[in-house]
Amino acid sequence: MHAMRLIRPGEQLIMADLADPDPEPGQVRVRVSACGVCRTDLHVVDGELPDPKLPLIPGHEIVGRVDRLSPGVDTLRIGQRVGIPWLGFTCSVCPYCTRGQENLCDRPLFTGYTRDGGYATHAVADARFVFPLPAEGDDVATAPLLCAGLIGWRSLRIAGDGKKLGLYGFGAAAHIIAQVAHWQGRQIFAFTRPGDAGAQDFARSLGASWAGASDQSPPEALDCAIIFAPVGALVPAALQAVRKGGRVVCAGIHMSDIPRFAYRLLWEERQIVSVANLTRDDAREFFGIVAQAGIITEPVAYPLAQANEALGDLRSGRLQGAAVLVP
Repeated sequence: MHAMRLIRPGEQLIMADLADPDPEPGQVRVRVSACGVCRTDLHVVDGELPDPKLPLIPGHEIVGRVDRLSPGVDTLRIGQRVGIPWLGFTCSVCPYCTRGQENLCDRPLFTGYTRDGGYATHAVADARFVFPLPAEGDDVATAPLLCAGLIGWRSLRIAGDGKKLGLYGFGAAAHIIAQVAHWQGRQIFAFTRPGDAGAQDFARSLGASWAGASDQSPPEALDCAIIFAPVGALVPAALQAVRKGGRVVCAGIHMSDIPRFAYRLLWEERQIVSVANLTRDDAREFFGIVAQAGIITEPVAYPLAQANEALGDLRSGRLQGAAVLVP
């Protein structure tokens, strides 16, 4: 198979020809047709997340078809269209797993981080963490739903039912979850990098009633806010933007340090919470509403060999929507 591999964090990915992987007991092999490029991949490649598997094939927004089953796997079939997400394995026995919080498992494995992912023509995954997808569909457009969509959905649920929702950082996750929030009847306020008029226009086209720079105040107080951008300085900004009793959700796996801020921003029962990983229940809920909500992703396709270019475009903020690699 062909794969783009990370040899050392902070360096460019390298194309490699590797032997086709064989699935171990309980696993399946998937022929990859599309793999989204997530900001988490960028954190892995840039060395901002500790202790990745090395060498590593990144990528955890994988869409493809099952082409080999290990003995005993009877929940999937050869040729079935499936998705492989970030959460690749949980122990099932730690206190978090046994109380329904598998996203906080003490001994997890993560696709494209601590096990090989989808920047390749083939990927192997634990069958229990592979999601069946509708037989028909655009694989490139579906790939961003496997993380940007799922983490966005979990973040939206944790944000609560507030009608006035702020989204800080209008990239892959925000452009998906804005559509869900609009479908739910919420009012969306989009915050982008200062001067990014294109992203602000994009947000309005997806239902945002207001779009402006992240250093601006919204025209009215927010009920809740989700921070997708990995910028710690946005936390006090979002606290200042939400009403009394409002909630700020930090949705990223990595963020720069949160600066010191006055207690008055947190007072009056405002809250800061974080989102970690996802659960299989999140996926079942989210994919159950994708068609109902009419979610349309805005993918930008790159050949597999251009993975470094895709990561560079994401790093520099040149992307609107979501980058997707096509083997």
